[in-house]
Amino acid sequence: MAYIFKNYFLHQPKYAFRFLMDEFDISMGEAQKIIDKKRVFVEDVLLEQKSRLIQGNIAVIMFQGNSQGLKPVFETDDFAVFDKPSGIMIHPRKRDDGYTLNDEIKSLYGNDANPIHRIDKGTSGLVLVGKHKRAEIALKGLFANRQVKKHYLALVEGKIEKSFLIDAKLKRDCDYSKIRMKVHVDALGKDSQTLITPLEYFADKDVTLIDAEPFTGRQHQIRVHLFHVKHKILGDPIYGLNEDDANSFLEGVLDVEECIVKTGAERLLLHAQSLAFEYLGKQYHIESSFDAKNNFYTLCQERK
Repeated sequence: MAYIFKNYFLHQPKYAFRFLMDEFDISMGEAQKIIDKKRVFVEDVLLEQKSRLIQGNIAVIMFQGNSQGLKPVFETDDFAVFDKPSGIMIHPRKRDDGYTLNDEIKSLYGNDANPIHRIDKGTSGLVLVGKHKRAEIALKGLFANRQVKKHYLALVEGKIEKSFLIDAKLKRDCDYSKIRMKVHVDALGKDSQTLITPLEYFADKDVTLIDAEPFTGRQHQIRVHLFHVKHKILGDPIYGLNEDDANSFLEGVLDVEECIVKTGAERLLLHAQSLAFEYLGKQYHIESSFDAKNNFYTLCQERK
């Protein structure tokens, strides 16, 4: 991922938001977001007023995709589906976050293309991308109205013998957590349901491969729900560790070997396996070709 400065010289005064709208052919709202994100400088001074008249040397920080060759596994004229590897974020949170899936999205389809939903950095699997604004709005509407059916595969601690529904409200940033991004089961949280179906039990490692179908789309939902029912996902560096170790992981100071020992695997053993939805009158069902069963079994350490 690369952010670059695009430089301009504005001879006549113009309102900042109008300059961005005209230069990049974007809406007023999108122009205001660029200013809110502190990406516009006038004569080397950060611009903070959207309606200010600007003139002279203007610099705008823009995202420039840096492709590493990851291609979509499925696409139409309106959308694409990527099979994201574990360890890659969907989009950068900071300018120095490095390569993200957004590099491929913007490189292939331009700045109007955006991911429709998110999966965690450690989670691998299918990510739906809208190639343009009209498709993005329509597809995000399907997610908002729970019209997208999603299935995940995970390798979890212990033996699960039959299907069951986890119906536990989730709340983010509880006062008693030291980890700002951590989510907890909480009676004051939002309704959250996940259906768990066991697929195969591996007695030698005392782990079960499961299918998880989330009926809601809360942050970390599957991870928190499985931790809540005492079947945490192997390789989870946040749920199941004490808060000091979890913070060490988030700060990048928990080394790989220590993480494996503490979590049971070198990566989070969770994979977004399938997406199913109807778009413009046509049914789509997209499956990942990733062999989660064998890959996860190999990555899972024998439990003592």
